[in-house]
Amino acid sequence: MLGSVGVAGTEESVATVVVGVGGGIAAYKACDLVRRLRDAGLRVRVAMTPAARRFVAPLTFQALAGEAPLDDLFDPGQDRQYGHLDLARGADLLVVAPATADLLGRLAAGLADDPVTAVAVAARCKVLLCPAMNVAMWHNERVQANLRTLLAAPRFTTIGPEEGLLADGDVGLGRLAAVPDIVAAALDLLSRGPALGAPAAPEARRPGRDLSGQRLLVTAGPTREPLDPVRFLSNPSTGRMGFALAAAAAARGAAVELVSGPVELPDPPGVRVTRVTTADEMRAAALAALPGTTLVVAAAAVADYRPRAALPKKKKKGDAGEVDRIELVRTPDVLLALSEAAGDGTARPVFVGFAAETEALVENAREKLRKKRLDLVVGNLVGGPDSGFAARENEATLVGATDAEPLPRMDKRALADRILDRAAALLRARGGAR
Repeated sequence: MLGSVGVAGTEESVATVVVGVGGGIAAYKACDLVRRLRDAGLRVRVAMTPAARRFVAPLTFQALAGEAPLDDLFDPGQDRQYGHLDLARGADLLVVAPATADLLGRLAAGLADDPVTAVAVAARCKVLLCPAMNVAMWHNERVQANLRTLLAAPRFTTIGPEEGLLADGDVGLGRLAAVPDIVAAALDLLSRGPALGAPAAPEARRPGRDLSGQRLLVTAGPTREPLDPVRFLSNPSTGRMGFALAAAAAARGAAVELVSGPVELPDPPGVRVTRVTTADEMRAAALAALPGTTLVVAAAAVADYRPRAALPKKKKKGDAGEVDRIELVRTPDVLLALSEAAGDGTARPVFVGFAAETEALVENAREKLRKKRLDLVVGNLVGGPDSGFAARENEATLVGATDAEPLPRMDKRALADRILDRAAALLRARGGAR
């Protein structure tokens, strides 16, 4: 269907994104989303729920999109000119932002009683869900069940929500994903071609199902090493890179086992997830998942040290000026343990590690590759602005035994696919699935 954002096989050179706006306070951010999608060269059409009109006037979207939104499913004039079937048939991608708790429930039930749900039911394109709601609503078991129902269908994917201060004053997961991240995710989905219908144009980048038959083990997130019942040693890892790798690998046909430290991220669709806390727990869970694995991607940021002994009670502060000393010991090297356990036989997996460095990136990454017998190291510099831990984008270098491929800054899902491209090539060089 697409080269960059053009539609192959038609006279129209611009892909069409339908933005479905739900009735939540984050609806005002959909205005910026529409503008940025148009700036990216896309045709944007808008559908609004009745509740969304209480937050943003339809005229605002008409000015931003250049076309009137569909905001009344039962208006004969709207249905005749650009009704829900017209939007559904012409959509290359449907972006639902904000996807409120109510809207997720109605989408999961297959209802079609407002412009957004009617377009979603009739459309055959991919759907990008952008949840946004109060933190308590997000964690409600029915909301999560509705989301899982939607994500079980291959054409649905999701981005967000993010953690932070919410409009009602609560703090937690529930903020709409950043608009630039939504735009990047939309462009990435468009580049992969349609969910149903015609195949992508030859120049479109579509990894497809090139990891079918492979078994992947991915580690992600930080570990926490307890000092006492209320304190621990850790790092700022969010787990987003590892979760992006797991989701991308599953989308490419792999059977994926994800071992994650404590993070506030939902399970990626189609991925088996084991949640752990400490480095010892991560090592045990990863070793248990290793047999039969063909590719190991170690994206976890395992804490290097732990207190020699965790205290059973909260450690109290000493007097002012008093020096407290805590004896630290090394934690197990999870990646090295996996590499050693894999042995030297023909069933040895391809190993991909990560190196977060502050200097001599390629040299340090290659030394890690040598010491731990890895096949590829993803190196990135940390400590600068918008780099390393918690950044929405990464600027990485793929370091092999004899080469180093610097990559431009990109969102973590796009980077995940670039990493998996190299890993898939390594697997093919070894004869594919074993």
